[in-house]
Amino acid sequence: MIRLENLNCTFHAGTPNAKTVIRDLNLTVGAGEFVTIIGSNGAGKTTLFNLISGNLLPTSGRIYVKGVDVTDHPEYKRAVTMGRIFQDPLAGTASNMTLEDNMMITSKKGFKWPVISLNRKMRAYFKSHLVNLKMGLESRMKENVSTLSGGQRQALTLLMMVLSNPDIALLDEHTAALDPSNAAIVMDLTTRFVTEHRLTTMMITHNMNHAIAFGNRLLMMDAGEIIIDVSGADKARLTVPKLLEMFSSVRRQAFENDEVLLSAG
Repeated sequence: MIRLENLNCTFHAGTPNAKTVIRDLNLTVGAGEFVTIIGSNGAGKTTLFNLISGNLLPTSGRIYVKGVDVTDHPEYKRAVTMGRIFQDPLAGTASNMTLEDNMMITSKKGFKWPVISLNRKMRAYFKSHLVNLKMGLESRMKENVSTLSGGQRQALTLLMMVLSNPDIALLDEHTAALDPSNAAIVMDLTTRFVTEHRLTTMMITHNMNHAIAFGNRLLMMDAGEIIIDVSGADKARLTVPKLLEMFSSVRRQAFENDEVLLSAG
């Protein structure tokens, strides 16, 4: 589904301030895989998503999606097959628009029938999916999204992304800004949607326990490189201490990142 070949990304290339943030990276993600990505701040995780989504172009290397070279494709073209959710719950919805209008925007991208206007059939369709969130949003469809909590907005964003029928989901620390209760709800929804819609999923997290518990494959990044790639039974046997030990073995130094280590407790 995704193939990255010799990918490099250098900011301010050719200047004294040049900084390589992705370095000779090769990665293949198969259809239906759920890959979690862990690493310290500055490891290159979000930059990797920016390159895959087309928000950023690589300095060198190629990016393939579903076998097609999309390296030079702009972000809006890649968005046809990709959905991305950010850490900020406010980023995925329009605050000054109603729930149903937000969902209508999504319908322009991926619903199977021709979309002309917001009619009774469309509202019933939206309502049937909002009911499944179990947050009571089906009775608030005419309210502005600004009235929702962060957890409700992120759950709505997740639903909207799924209903746009992407092949690939890029989740960029999408629960990091939520309290533990709402984070658990959104992760439960994530697991259900990924399974039901057979999404190829990549999820960045600063929570080592989440990186281990979710998905079938785990990547650890450091200094723009993938230094650990664990899947299947090996991932199932992982623990936080084991993961830290693996990092130390590769890098010959202890893993030091307060945010990640605190999340591992």
